Amino acid sequence: MNRPMIAALFMALLLVVYLAFTANYAWILIRDDSALANAMGYALGILPLVGAWGLVAELIFARRSAALTMELERTGLLPGDELPSLTSGRPDREAAEAAFPAFKAEAEANSESWQSWLRLGLAYDACGDRRRARWAVRKAIALKKSP
Repeated sequence: MNRPMIAALFMALLLVVYLAFTANYAWILIRDDSALANAMGYALGILPLVGAWGLVAELIFARRSAALTMELERTGLLPGDELPSLTSGRPDREAAEAAFPAFKAEAEANSESWQSWLRLGLAYDACGDRRRARWAVRKAIALKKSP
């Protein structure tokens, strides 16, 4: 298991503990005699449900994107030299921004290829654009699922 996976699992565990405390406090408020406390308890009871949904959605995304990345690595299409890393292990943003247009053109030319979209997502991530990186990886996951 790699360090980012351990960190993600640790953060997920902390979120589960927080959601459990929140659910417990909501239950305490619901059992109170005051109508206002009951209303607050029911409103607070929604938070653990939303948090659990978000956690499950993110864990599913992480599992699917990791599986696609491993498959891309097995086929030898994982960008390596195109997106070099610094000695600290972080992507070299300048080199990634220079290589980015090629990844974007590849994804536009092969719009039905999940490999192209995943490579574009990795390029977005190396450039520091996490929102677009997640969007491109989600598109790759959707393309891989569709026949």
